[in-house]
Amino acid sequence: MTATTTTTTPASPGTTAKVISVRPVVIPSSAGRGAELEVRVSAPVDGSALPVVVFSHGFGSSMDGYGPLANHWAAEGFVVVQPTHLDSSSLAVPPTDPRTPHIWRHRIDDLVAVLDHLDVVEAAIPGLSGRLDRDRIAVAGHSWGATTASALAGASVIGERQGWKDDRVGAAVLLAIAGTGGEDLSPFAAEHFPFMNPEFAGLTTPSLVVGGDADQSMLSTRGPDWWTDAFRLAPGAEALLTLHGAEHYLGGIHTFLSGHELKPPMSAELVEVVQGTSTAFLRHALGGDEAAWVDAQREVAARTAARVDVK
Repeated sequence: MTATTTTTTPASPGTTAKVISVRPVVIPSSAGRGAELEVRVSAPVDGSALPVVVFSHGFGSSMDGYGPLANHWAAEGFVVVQPTHLDSSSLAVPPTDPRTPHIWRHRIDDLVAVLDHLDVVEAAIPGLSGRLDRDRIAVAGHSWGATTASALAGASVIGERQGWKDDRVGAAVLLAIAGTGGEDLSPFAAEHFPFMNPEFAGLTTPSLVVGGDADQSMLSTRGPDWWTDAFRLAPGAEALLTLHGAEHYLGGIHTFLSGHELKPPMSAELVEVVQGTSTAFLRHALGGDEAAWVDAQREVAARTAARVDVK
């Protein structure tokens, strides 16, 4: 295990709160995982009764990705916990590893393990103990991470008898979540990812779905609308944020932008829209802050880069 690293950074642009992050924090993990479950914990330096967001990264990433979201949410008053799943390139689990076919299950178990050990999360940052609001918990994720997070919000896998809905979870933010399986999958996806057959009827947790209308996936025979299936089919999916011209990384939510990167499909404006809209939705779903959610919808409506649809 690497040494623990603690950093204190300014908030995202437009915010003022300072954020402290500690990594790696080791969480007790499920049997058969074969590697310690390491997470990054980010929190505002000040504040109390802080809601929690457990974020699941996309394929190959790690707890060190998605800084534009994790830092922003923490600066806005959330404690953000980011596990490193077994598919992370940092762990180099080979395709021939016996765990590989089951990584999708281990991913779900990772999120549950975090919720089961919030005492460890609190102890990770000096002064954080007693400041979490355990009655306000959200899950979030991007791509495979969104599929992972959706399981705790009530989505299931067709043909699987087990369900993973977790009543501790009060909201979800699902960024580029894969759509329906079966005939909608490409031959490659059908062969390699048999778990990509979601059933959204049980997803009743209040959720925000985010997709890019230029996100053409090799996993599906359909167009970018495939990424919006959860909004259409999940009873709990209250809103859909569509980002115009965005591809899979939704303008760059996975990494901080530098000047030379500000070109399509990278867009500081789209990242800002995701930051602001997701934060307002979380405040609405976890705390009943209707004014923030209405204001966020109004702000998106004033832009040409995105659209919000609400059921």
